[in-house]
Amino acid sequence: MLTVENVTKKYKKLVAIDELSFRLNDGETGVLLGPNGAGKSTIIKCIAGLLQFTGTIEINGISNKDLDAKRQLGYVPEVPTLYDTLTIDEHLEFIRRAYKSDNKQYMEDLIERFELGDKRRKLGRELSKGMQQKVSICCALIHDPSVIIFDEPLVGLDPHAIKELKALINELKAAGKTILISTHMIDTIEETWDVVNIMMNGKIAATRHNTDIMKAGEKSLDELFFEITEGRLDG
Repeated sequence: MLTVENVTKKYKKLVAIDELSFRLNDGETGVLLGPNGAGKSTIIKCIAGLLQFTGTIEINGISNKDLDAKRQLGYVPEVPTLYDTLTIDEHLEFIRRAYKSDNKQYMEDLIERFELGDKRRKLGRELSKGMQQKVSICCALIHDPSVIIFDEPLVGLDPHAIKELKALINELKAAGKTILISTHMIDTIEETWDVVNIMMNGKIAATRHNTDIMKAGEKSLDELFFEITEGRLDG
């Protein structure tokens, strides 16, 4: 479970996140949708513990600042940040040991799934952006977290990796994991989401559940998104 309550993040006089609140339950996939600059990556970094903020963020009822909460969280950043002089194997082994995970088979399964087997001895600095993204995804999942946050996870991935990641997200959801995806590309979240929060100017402008879209007379997600982001809808 992920709970965000009245979170505000300011950079001097600039309010990047303004009293933001939302909640995701176990087995639920939520999406933060919005244009560049809406505040999506900022709230993601707050949840991951990379930025200071006011308000409350909890991972399974525990403050995200607590070490126990960090152990239950997986984070895939928008820009992969690998160690230049570590191989793929060394990256994954380092993360596995840091989280004291004994499940080496899961590590091998992730390597195979994302077609990293023939690259596992390559250094971080030798990898393409797409390969770095694959390693970043594996590192975020290797300790079997209960809450996983993805910041623009499909950017740079090849078609096979995109297919595998979408399938994996659905598998994680079926296993009861809480998943949060931040994106500005509507088409990348089809068939994966339960609830969408559309962000503008550091606030949630609208919230829609998947079941809402099926109701007669309800705007499609595309229509709602463009009405909000292009200024044709108030509130």
